[in-house]
Amino acid sequence: METFRQHIEQAAARALAEFPPETVPDIYTVTFRIDSVDQDPRFPYLAIGYNTDGEVRRMLATLSPSEAWEARWSYAYFPPSGLEGVRVAGHDPEHDPAGAQAHRREAAAEGLWYEDGDALTAEEIDRRDELLDRRFHELCVDVARGLHTGGHIVAALGRPLPVILYDMFDPDAMFALTAAANPADLITEFMAEDPAGRP
Repeated sequence: METFRQHIEQAAARALAEFPPETVPDIYTVTFRIDSVDQDPRFPYLAIGYNTDGEVRRMLATLSPSEAWEARWSYAYFPPSGLEGVRVAGHDPEHDPAGAQAHRREAAAEGLWYEDGDALTAEEIDRRDELLDRRFHELCVDVARGLHTGGHIVAALGRPLPVILYDMFDPDAMFALTAAANPADLITEFMAEDPAGRP
């Protein structure tokens, strides 16, 4: 039986193959948007996509020079290909029923799953939510690393490219997540705006 980790890994590799061939030469980054259905940590998912140099040039035509970094690296400026991605994987029953089943099965086996109305204290719900959230973020970092070490990015896109990870509800986390997921030389420009000053 496929594990949730295997499911996400395979979905990420498949997503790279779904990037439009005519767009591949213009892609400069793979994007991982970490999210959850209705902001519920029990239903985490990953939207896998990309952004292009052409899109950045289009954005910069209407922005000030001071916004150059944001146009290239901030999810707030990303087009649908980078924000919504080309594939959603995780505990999203509508878009990934197999992933939803695997995640729920494993969360239940680990004693982290709960239903609305279960006799749990608010503290216990918070503890489980925090663990579910942290584990999914760690999984996404591992999956991005695997795209590098497994040669998937080079095989699909012809060259090493960074994977930018971001959580729309924790904007500053994108620097730590991205730093953990990529070779340092691929993310020098991205990390230049890290408020924590990581190299």
